Amino acid sequence: MTRMSTLLFLLVAGAAVLHAAAAPDATVPDAAAAPSAAIDGKWKPIINITDPHVQDLGRWAVVKYAWVYNERLRFSKVVSGEMQIVSVGINYRLDVDALRMNDAHAVYKVEMFEQDWPTVTTRKLVSFALAK
Repeated sequence: MTRMSTLLFLLVAGAAVLHAAAAPDATVPDAAAAPSAAIDGKWKPIINITDPHVQDLGRWAVVKYAWVYNERLRFSKVVSGEMQIVSVGINYRLDVDALRMNDAHAVYKVEMFEQDWPTVTTRKLVSFALAK
């Protein structure tokens, strides 16, 4: 009887392994499902600059820069920007208005990358410089 239970367990475990190997990986996005026109690599203006997500990107960039470089900046608003859809996420070029330590407004040129997966969002600050 013990030998029969072991054999049944091995058969069920083997079937589960075969089923898992044949099933598509749910964690990897299907590149074929994305329209090819959306990933053309061209920079396009951000039409709705007041969109909460766009403003959040600018806020995040100011906070990240201030934290890393120990600068006293306060986010005010994103005033303009453009985006580039790439195969692994979105590149952004933003003009961000921030308050300096003396309460004077200054516009900064921000370049950043965002990768948004269903379970995690990754952001990388590429550059942050005072606009000329």
